[in-house]
Amino acid sequence: MNKQTKENILTNFEFYLDEKDLSANEFADLSGVPANYLSLMRAGKYTVPAGGGKEVEIGEKYFLKIADTIGFAVKKAYWKTIITPQMKQILATLEDAKEFGYTNIIIGETGCGKTWISDLFVAQDPRASFKVTVGSTDTINDLLDKICEVLKLPLNHSKSKKITSIIKALKTKRENGLKPALILDEAEYMKQATLCNTKELHDHLNKHCALVLIGTDQLEAKLDKLRKKNRDGVPQFYRRIKFGIRRLINIDTSFKDFLTELDVQDKDLVKFLQQNCENYGELHDVLVPAMREADRLQEPLTLNLVRRALNIATV
Repeated sequence: MNKQTKENILTNFEFYLDEKDLSANEFADLSGVPANYLSLMRAGKYTVPAGGGKEVEIGEKYFLKIADTIGFAVKKAYWKTIITPQMKQILATLEDAKEFGYTNIIIGETGCGKTWISDLFVAQDPRASFKVTVGSTDTINDLLDKICEVLKLPLNHSKSKKITSIIKALKTKRENGLKPALILDEAEYMKQATLCNTKELHDHLNKHCALVLIGTDQLEAKLDKLRKKNRDGVPQFYRRIKFGIRRLINIDTSFKDFLTELDVQDKDLVKFLQQNCENYGELHDVLVPAMREADRLQEPLTLNLVRRALNIATV
């Protein structure tokens, strides 16, 4: 990484701190870049003492961490943010929830951009917006640990104390003039016990903090199944969020807006993408490596190039 790129990153970093009203120490927590490194970088110094009177260069990885946190593209960005109907729905739901402290559930197809869009939303207000991803093997304790980690809370407590700490931390942010939001992504993996504890979070955070679960229709089916079986806590939770469920419209697999914005002109390639890609995620997985290869070879983006780049056999 050359000096000019580093300076460009740091210029945009300063704009980011000002726009988000963040201190350097807060940014250090967000990015994982040591605060003393940030101080040196901002002073135009790109080395650190290494003992014995020697200096070593601050690692490139720290500049990349800054760039990633502020959304600055160091390399050419091949994928563009397209304003899809799903994006409008997700952002409207998240913004309302954040403004008024609602609990919502967003249900959408795999690959419609739920994770991508919620990441963009969180990045707009990193002081008050938090997101964790639910794992397929996560217990309630695992999930509480993840929430505590993003909120910078101690982990060495019982489950009930962790829940109390989470509620207190988020309420305090609202009291301090912020509009907190907690997003649980891939919530279809939540187990019954976890859903019950989510009810407790809702009961205490309602109108104080947005609580948004994002998942596929598997989440809604799970809630409905557990509700009908009268499993502990689920009917009560479902009653509270029944009218807070937001179902996203289906993906338009003509991908018209994407193909226009990305300037995909080869008619055979357009036809291939429309016949073989079921969602935006799959479209991304085909086009991005192919566009990189097209740049490397200085060739137009065609179906033949895509087949070569992805090693797809001709049928």
